[in-house]
Amino acid sequence: MNPMATAPDAAPLLGVNIDHVATLRNARGGRFPDPVMAAQQAVEAGADIITFHLREDRRHIRDADVERLKAVISAPLNFESALAPEMLDIICTVRPQRVCLVPERRQELTTEGGLDVAGQFERARAACARLADCGCHVSLFIEPSALQIEASAKAGAPCIELHTGAYANAFDAGDEAARQREFDRIVAGLKLGRSLGLQTNAGHGLSLQSTPAIAALPEVSELHIGHAIIGHAVFVGLKQSVRDFRAAIAGAVAAAHAH
Repeated sequence: MNPMATAPDAAPLLGVNIDHVATLRNARGGRFPDPVMAAQQAVEAGADIITFHLREDRRHIRDADVERLKAVISAPLNFESALAPEMLDIICTVRPQRVCLVPERRQELTTEGGLDVAGQFERARAACARLADCGCHVSLFIEPSALQIEASAKAGAPCIELHTGAYANAFDAGDEAARQREFDRIVAGLKLGRSLGLQTNAGHGLSLQSTPAIAALPEVSELHIGHAIIGHAVFVGLKQSVRDFRAAIAGAVAAAHAH
């Protein structure tokens, strides 16, 4: 198993995505709120990893933010990126500890669906090899489907992050049938990924209420959560928001072990 994976009985590591702090800053211009300060506060509150997505259109995180994060944040950085030459060049200059390759469309509000690794296999394999040579631990953000999971393993990625958006949306909508169906897909995907020797992470769209069931799954090594943490922070403050999500994760894991 990959050395970055958590022990089977450990709580998943929490990656806090700070993109939406930059979104708020950019809505008005200027320097505030500062996403780097947000990253510092998240780490102080217990975040294990700082996640950010440098998009090709720079709609939230900017190049200067990445440079400052690398300079001042002590926690591992998880650099989300499109499978694009410009981004791979930047990553190999920055050399973050983690990289998560994601799909990206300029008109989308947030990442929609997982990366089609099977459909662009050679590009994905080449990117995995290049980023590994740059010293980065590579993850592919994919749907919980056997096709994509098996393609990710063949592409040489040591890690996958399963897209939990459909599960989270069904949970929030109160659609129990869809929630259970998507949850079962995630469980099956995690188990398949582990059987292929991959580290298995999860994330996207998770709220304080929908996180525990995913956190309790023993195959989940890392959870990457952004919008819900920043949204909750509007009411309780960022440090407390991170603490609340950490408590929800720890509680879910403890309850699972009690059974």
